[in-house]
Amino acid sequence: MALRHTSRISDYIMLMKPELTLLSVSTAVGSAYIALHGSMQYVFLIHTLIGTLLVGSAAGVLNQYLERRYDAMMKRTDQRPLPAGRVQPAEALFLGTVLALFGLSYLAILTNWIAVSLSALTLVSYLAIYTPLKRKTPFATIVGGIPGALPPLIGWAVVRGSVSMEAWSLFFILFFWQMPHFLSLAWMYRNDYARAGYRLLTVLDTTGSATSRQILIYTIALIPASLMPMIVGLTGTVYFFCVLILSIGFFAVAMNFYRVRTNAAARGLFFTSLIFLPALFFLIMIF
Repeated sequence: MALRHTSRISDYIMLMKPELTLLSVSTAVGSAYIALHGSMQYVFLIHTLIGTLLVGSAAGVLNQYLERRYDAMMKRTDQRPLPAGRVQPAEALFLGTVLALFGLSYLAILTNWIAVSLSALTLVSYLAIYTPLKRKTPFATIVGGIPGALPPLIGWAVVRGSVSMEAWSLFFILFFWQMPHFLSLAWMYRNDYARAGYRLLTVLDTTGSATSRQILIYTIALIPASLMPMIVGLTGTVYFFCVLILSIGFFAVAMNFYRVRTNAAARGLFFTSLIFLPALFFLIMIF
């Protein structure tokens, strides 16, 4: 009985897409920490953590509820709780709705209307626009970049009660970073996405020429975006040189995928992106 109970909890956690959710939460909390700018009001970090964790988890659960039939068609996702039948759709819908209500209510009571509005926008745009759009057009990836880049604005708004150019600089970093991050993953699993009927760029672009070109363009755009925090006064000149080296390294890995277009090159790019983002936020925090 205890084992079954533990298994059910694990399935619920899996529904929340913990890897993706924790990545989003970390950018929101990191942004909140940067926004503190020497202030000792660390309670804002707790509010950001709890609020975005609840809302992000809700997005993960409800996304899997909406895509449960398509997840069953892909090898990468067919063992998720819903397609595998370990959790019933009604359970997932109830869990996702409760998490969303609790998350938005928490932020509404303990933070401010800007943070709540941005959180609601993230949830709605991710579920109601990006999720169904993936089956219609490759443009969905760009649309999905918007809710994916909003968490830093949420964290900043929790602390400052407003959204300034400093916050927008973090938004643009995350937006441009997401494109090589997601497209490299989508290239590795392009056959899976094709089986499920998703009209992603990696599915339609059988040679990888357009995909690798898009990755390169967004990686180049990420370089000035990564320098933007210094331009708006958020960091000093040491950050400039450190992040310039970091961005050029990321570009070199993207260039490698542009040249060879293999799964191994895509995997290298994907894991490099996972190193790049926390490294960049760390540089902003210390410089």
